[in-house]
Amino acid sequence: MEKITSFTIDHIKLRPGVYVSRKDNVGENVITTFDLRMTSPNDEPVMNTAEVHTIEHLAATFLRNHPDYKDKTIYFGPMGCRTGFYLLLAGDYESKDIIPLMIEMFTFIRDYKGEVPGASAKDCGNFRDMNLPMANYLADKYLREVLTDIKPDRLVYPE
Repeated sequence: MEKITSFTIDHIKLRPGVYVSRKDNVGENVITTFDLRMTSPNDEPVMNTAEVHTIEHLAATFLRNHPDYKDKTIYFGPMGCRTGFYLLLAGDYESKDIIPLMIEMFTFIRDYKGEVPGASAKDCGNFRDMNLPMANYLADKYLREVLTDIKPDRLVYPE
């Protein structure tokens, strides 16, 4: 069986960043998949499911309400390895194109207080598995260590 593209990235060299994972053509449209890598694979501890779940709820809500990206957002969700998230946008983008959006989104997550959108038995299949303070902390860490003044080597997968 052929190895899928995401398994061909050298995860030993991979550092937190914003990477184009792939681009797919769907009819005449391009879908860009971004790898929003928040922790260093196989080096730092992975994120726990509660904070991953909280970030997913907040980010999806933010993106689907964003004036410029609500109609371009196809999907936002966690990686199985719990080191980051995938964001799929309709359009042909490069990593640098979405840095302002990511700064805006992770600032929203960092500063969010109150009830997490969709965190109820009626709205979510595992609503008790949430950790807003840790989601706030991880968003702040990603902003400080990666997104603010992001370097070119954090925008392109390592060779």
